[in-house]
Amino acid sequence: MTCTSTIPELAAPALANACRSGINITGAARLEVLVAPYPGMDAGDLIELFWDNCYVGSRLLTDADTQASVTLRVPESFIVNGTSRIHYRVMRVGRGPALSATHRVQVKLDCPGGQPSALSGDENQGLAPVRIPEPIRRQGVNPSQIKRGVPLTIEPYLNMAVDDAITLRWGDVRMDLPRIKSSEVGQPVNVWVPPEIILEAGEDLRLEVTYCILDRVGNNSHWAPPRTLTIGCARSYLKTQPKEPLQTAEPRRKRP
Repeated sequence: MTCTSTIPELAAPALANACRSGINITGAARLEVLVAPYPGMDAGDLIELFWDNCYVGSRLLTDADTQASVTLRVPESFIVNGTSRIHYRVMRVGRGPALSATHRVQVKLDCPGGQPSALSGDENQGLAPVRIPEPIRRQGVNPSQIKRGVPLTIEPYLNMAVDDAITLRWGDVRMDLPRIKSSEVGQPVNVWVPPEIILEAGEDLRLEVTYCILDRVGNNSHWAPPRTLTIGCARSYLKTQPKEPLQTAEPRRKRP
């Protein structure tokens, strides 16, 4: 069933539970459309909802419905990636059909890194761990390296897109990276962790480094599998000289 009326007379519908920039995979699963009260709204009116000119649902109004906005559900099966158009038609007894203006919306159902498994908790196995230079991975971050900062790389990931916002987590400290530009899609993301971030997180024998991505419509990748690093004056950086073991009843020798 398709809508044949061509002259819009009513206000465009609105989305009840979608991100302002578009529809993400969470919103698509329970998407609702709002039809605001219109002139002459009355019990017995039939509101028909159309998604990309395809009929997706309707509602016959009661007296209670005429006091506020009317909500209609969009079946998830109609929602696909790209730009979609939503409008409605009102059928009234004794009158011709009235058509609404069109609401255009962006749909993006592809999560950065792929859809996380429900079995993985807050971790997304589709994301690669951060890449850290091998000497730093083996030896840790010594005081000299802390002063310089630490370089690392985030590998290209599935569904990488313009305006992706990456958050790096260094221990308990988070660092927001610039949004992805069109020229950076499909390329590694090079990051320099500055000394102030390292110092704020503090020393740690097993500090976790990971990241997550939020795309332009709010799809959340969850966290990548973490890397662990030794930070600061841990075992390999302690410069104290080993003490000679004392024998039983042996007095300490004074240094000359």
